[in-house]
Amino acid sequence: MAESAKKIKKIGVLTSGGDAPGMNAAVRSVARYAIRRGVEVMGIYEGYKGLMNGKNYIKKFNARDVSNIIDEGGTILYSARCTEFRERAGVEQAANICRELGIDGLITIGGDGTFRGAYDLSTMFGIPCIGIPGTIDNDITASDYSIGYDTAMNTTMGLIDKLRDTCESHARCNVVEVMGRNAGYIALYSAVAVGATAVAVKERPFDEDAAIKKLIQCREAGKRNFIVVVSEGANLNAEEFAKKIEAVTGTGHHEKAIETKFARFAHVVRGGSPSLRDRVTAAKMGVAAVDLLLAGRTNMFMCERRDNIIGTDIMQAIYTDRKYKASFDPDIAKKFDPSEGDKFGPEVLAEVDALIAERKAEIDYILGLSENTSNYRNIE
Repeated sequence: MAESAKKIKKIGVLTSGGDAPGMNAAVRSVARYAIRRGVEVMGIYEGYKGLMNGKNYIKKFNARDVSNIIDEGGTILYSARCTEFRERAGVEQAANICRELGIDGLITIGGDGTFRGAYDLSTMFGIPCIGIPGTIDNDITASDYSIGYDTAMNTTMGLIDKLRDTCESHARCNVVEVMGRNAGYIALYSAVAVGATAVAVKERPFDEDAAIKKLIQCREAGKRNFIVVVSEGANLNAEEFAKKIEAVTGTGHHEKAIETKFARFAHVVRGGSPSLRDRVTAAKMGVAAVDLLLAGRTNMFMCERRDNIIGTDIMQAIYTDRKYKASFDPDIAKKFDPSEGDKFGPEVLAEVDALIAERKAEIDYILGLSENTSNYRNIE
């Protein structure tokens, strides 16, 4: 774990990348606790873009500035993509702004891209940074949980429940595409929660013909409504699959025909008031991040592991993420260089492999759970 010898008197907090319910709760936690510790807090608007553009995007926060935001979705600090920050010149510009305004360290809330930016600021220009994972996709391999995930799952579940009502009324199937990027967790868990007949995720192959056969078997057994959940990152065109179901089962009014509609929830799942879990996790991570920064730590991000909040080296987390996703994503596999792991010792590499094994086991378990609780057929 990298350390910074400089005493922290003023910190900045920003949100970056895709917004997630609970980001405001994290901003509030960081601000309230840092102020309680005698540290000045600067709210940085529009992520790294705002940091690069300077004081017109940066405001000193007092305790009241973060009042009544704990239940708000989105982010009061806003977010923006910033391609310039991927270049060294952009990172240097942001570091100069920190020095100009006397910002001694940063707490960055977002996903893997946010952490890469924090790593560059820290290692290239010595600005201490601690990251907090805020992404509905829960796709940061080194952490069991990211802020926004629980709310997104509950939103997804509620929307599918509503679709099921009309599916039952019309003896219909709905193929539902949900967000998730390179992770199928929202799709997997919501599929179990709503009793979906089938679920497709990027992490595992999906047999379209077997899924359609299962739909037909369930219809023959008397089932009227069907839900098929597809993660946006899955190697399956959900809209075309809906058409295929109709084509194979036969359109018309005979008993085996399965009328099928397609729904894409998209960004509506990112919105809404955060759940209790997201608010409490944000509070825990915000306090822990401030503690790490004030203790002289840098280049780390907060993880939840087995219900404990711990700090993890950013580069270790990024390597873990790449190695895991390279195991099922051909595009990531092409870019992944196993020699990246040479910089880590045997204990770290063993921890990485153990985390990856946990993620794979979880995917297989939830897929099995979905199948075991939705199938009308005996195990052959």
